[in-house]
Amino acid sequence: MKNLIIRFMSDMKEIRHFDVVVMGSGLGGLVTGLLLAKSGKKVCILEKNNQYGGNLQTFVRDREIFDSGVHYIGSLGKNENLNQYWRYLDILADIQFEQLDKDHFDIIRFKDDATAYPQAQDHENFIEQLSKVFPEEREAIEEYIETLKYYCSKFPLYQLDKGYGYDAEIMKDSCISVISRLTTNKKLQAVLLGNGFLYGLHADSPFYMHALIINSYIQSAWRCIRGGSQISKALTKQLRKHGAKLYTYQEVEKLNFDGNAIESCETKDYKYTAELFVSNLSVLKLFKLFDHTNTNKPYIRRLERLKEGPSAFSTHITLKENSVPYFNHNIYHFESPEDVFSYESNWLGQKPKSMMISCSPQEVNQTYASSISMLSYMDFSNVKAWKDTSNTVKDPHFRGEEYETFKAKVASEMIATLSTYIPDIQNNIKSIYTSTPLTYRDYIGTSSGSMYGIEKLASDPLSSLISPKTKVSNLFLTGQDVRMHGILGVTISAFLAAGEILGRDGFFDEFLKTVQHD
Repeated sequence: MKNLIIRFMSDMKEIRHFDVVVMGSGLGGLVTGLLLAKSGKKVCILEKNNQYGGNLQTFVRDREIFDSGVHYIGSLGKNENLNQYWRYLDILADIQFEQLDKDHFDIIRFKDDATAYPQAQDHENFIEQLSKVFPEEREAIEEYIETLKYYCSKFPLYQLDKGYGYDAEIMKDSCISVISRLTTNKKLQAVLLGNGFLYGLHADSPFYMHALIINSYIQSAWRCIRGGSQISKALTKQLRKHGAKLYTYQEVEKLNFDGNAIESCETKDYKYTAELFVSNLSVLKLFKLFDHTNTNKPYIRRLERLKEGPSAFSTHITLKENSVPYFNHNIYHFESPEDVFSYESNWLGQKPKSMMISCSPQEVNQTYASSISMLSYMDFSNVKAWKDTSNTVKDPHFRGEEYETFKAKVASEMIATLSTYIPDIQNNIKSIYTSTPLTYRDYIGTSSGSMYGIEKLASDPLSSLISPKTKVSNLFLTGQDVRMHGILGVTISAFLAAGEILGRDGFFDEFLKTVQHD
């Protein structure tokens, strides 16, 4: 009887029909949806929360805009790869960027070491700036840059060339093995891998992933003025221009199958039917919506064994007016060089051994910082005591005093570390806000609050190389679980997903012809 009632209520839902339903509005979902809408398909985007964009989301506290996940972006210079992809999407004019310091967009710092180790924009400048600190290692630094270029050359779409295959052999090289071959200087090794926060560095991280992501920042590094949600707003503007429908508070709760195809998906209030479905959901959450027949297929069981990357704890502070000079770079702090090489074992009690420090510009050529964000790896197990709680704008809940005490303690430890670099920071804080893996879980939608999606492995690279095309005939995947992650990686993966639907050769011929013409 219960099943009959559920089925009856499902049948009573209002039906909305589209050519393509995109489930999830992260960067991958928005880009794939836009490409399909530009091709003439009737597209809708479903988002479970009130804000589109996934990790592009921002939030406002004390009139300050904070980024939830995207603190800076690479390769947006003229004719660089992300610039070309986004220009094709026609979104660049609606996003205001500021370039980071060319001589040190990132600075790597270690406790009890007064040296600020720079990572600079432009390959030659990177070599020059870092060689000032490691003059005896100049040859190794030069070889590092050539190695980055070599690995990037093996990914055609990264180079704006046509090609879809990857060299499986180079994907087996780990970050640590490659860096160890380049230099035996442990501190230089740590500096070269010091911004591994951008992809969740661990002992088995593949070097190709490091190369693709870090090289894009060395090409050029930028911050969004007034937050990364500008990107999602620019994409949604273009989606609406091309006739797409976007719906918030529409969490997909059920998939209805017809054999080896999806017939419809359901939210609390609506049933959506379509010829094609694109999932920007975490693949591990997506598979929980499959019916019994499709769940038991071997490829599902294989993918369900994959591990999501780490989550994070963030501390955000607003500052008293004109109290802290704006810094146009990011600081990566580590207790010791050894703490660089894996996000695991990142905590000494409630004190993180490593963290990223950044500030977001609210206007062009800002003189004083108005806010600072600090981010550190945190495993979901650290907040498992509150795993059954949830807290979103739509459905706010208080997780309890113990949770608030836990957050306050971690925040105080992070601010104490920040005072190493800004000695008077304690006296210049107006307010403090925090987020934990639970926050990322509730807003981003990964099961453990992962910031980086499925973890990539050098020891078994093909296991986590998830294709946009699935064994379900009308289901395609996009987002950070697919192929590559990071802003550039997700954008390319989204183009790949659209190419699978529209026909890869014709789609990429048109795109690359447009790029070359420009």
